[in-house]
Amino acid sequence: MRAGPLWDRVAVNSAAAQGKKPVRTPDVLRFTVELIAWTATPWALAPHSAVLAVLSVIVLIGLPTVFATPGDKSQVMVAVPGAGTIALVVLQLVAAVVSSWAAWPPPVAVAVSVLALACAVAELPRWRGLLAG
Repeated sequence: MRAGPLWDRVAVNSAAAQGKKPVRTPDVLRFTVELIAWTATPWALAPHSAVLAVLSVIVLIGLPTVFATPGDKSQVMVAVPGAGTIALVVLQLVAAVVSSWAAWPPPVAVAVSVLALACAVAELPRWRGLLAG
């Protein structure tokens, strides 16, 4: 495995020294974008349909909970190939960006868009690994 940027190595070594599982930057970015998608999507849909708002949360949280790639998650309910996991992450990214533009002021939506782009770039090594095997 290739060494990441210096701050990733420091975080990994620091966490390992404390006996904890290291927190990787792509994981933090992905989780942050997921939280935004879970918040912005129902917020954007609620004025149109309360049912759609609730369904959006069920889909955005439920699908990644149920479907996962073995080896990428420790517990997998329904195994899917790596492309399936990538598609679920892309769904979260798109939902966060589109919904933030629909629900929030432009400066916030721009920040969400930049965060989603940073997340996608940080996810590329993981996505390559998911596609490889």
